[in-house]
Formats: sequence, structure tokens, C-alpha cells
Amino acid sequence: MELWDVLDENGNKTGERVERGKPMSQHEYHLVVQIWIINNNNEFLISKRTPNKPFGNMWETTGGSAVTGDDSLSAAIREVKEELGLTLNPSNGQIFGRFKRQHEDFPDFADVWVFKQNFDIEEVILQPEETCDARWVTKDRIIQMLSNNEFIIWGGEKFELLDKLFEFCKV
Repeated sequence: MELWDVLDENGNKTGERVERGKPMSQHEYHLVVQIWIINNNNEFLISKRTPNKPFGNMWETTGGSAVTGDDSLSAAIREVKEELGLTLNPSNGQIFGRFKRQHEDFPDFADVWVFKQNFDIEEVILQPEETCDARWVTKDRIIQMLSNNEFIIWGGEKFELLDKLFEFCKV
């Protein structure tokens, strides 16, 4: 059973917890993280979702829900370790932004992280329940994949957010 800390509408922990999958009220939120890893060649590490997951066989950057006790940074590091078997150096990370999203049953705050770190693709250890492939790609390839509905990204105006993210990454 996975438990999430409940956040108020300002993103502060309330002291309450909710079990993953249980509905939350419109004034309760939980924390999710999205992690963009960029190497020295200005390529982003993306992974392919396993077919059994929602949006199966689609490409994405690593992300997931913070569990009880996680802060944003520890959730980002844990998710990358769980899904890709890679250890991020906390000092290589910067927060790009926090986005408040109002989903029907599970409103959240999405913290988007950028980590500048090199990994050999052979270091990736895929988690069979989560990921089935990984690769380094350029920003142009991500834009192409998004246009072809091969890539999923956190909500909002996808291309506008990507432009801001790529500007933030200086690519």
C-alpha cells in the first residue's frame, strides 16, 4: 500500500495521508515529480513505458508520485533509481517549476526537475513493471515524437512548456 502526504492548496503538508488510488477532495493535493536528465551532449534521457501501463509503449521522462515522508528532491532521486536504476547526484539538480494541476480524483502539484548528469545508456537498469527501453535523444527528436503522439509530457500547453524547459536547459 502506497501512502501520499496530503498537501493544501498552497502545497504545504497538512499532516494527513491518503492511500494511492483513493479519491481526494478538490482542496487536497499530492506531490508528483517529473525528472529531465540532460547530458553534456544536450541530449535528454527518455524511457519507454511498458505495454501493461496506461499510455503503454509511449516515451516519457521519468516521473512519479512522492510517497509519505518524501520531499520533492528525494522523490525525484528515488523515482529515477526505481525506474532506471540510476543514482542522481542531488547537486546536479535544479527545479524548473511547480505546476498545480486539478485532476478529477487526484489533484496534484507537479515539480519538474532538471538534472545535468552523464550516464552511459548501458548503466540503465529497466524496471519491468515500469519501463521497457531507454535512450538519449535531442530536443528536436522529443518535439518530433510529441507531434507523432509517441511521447507524453505533463499537462498544460505542451509545446509552450517545452520551449520554456529547453530555454531553462540552454539547449
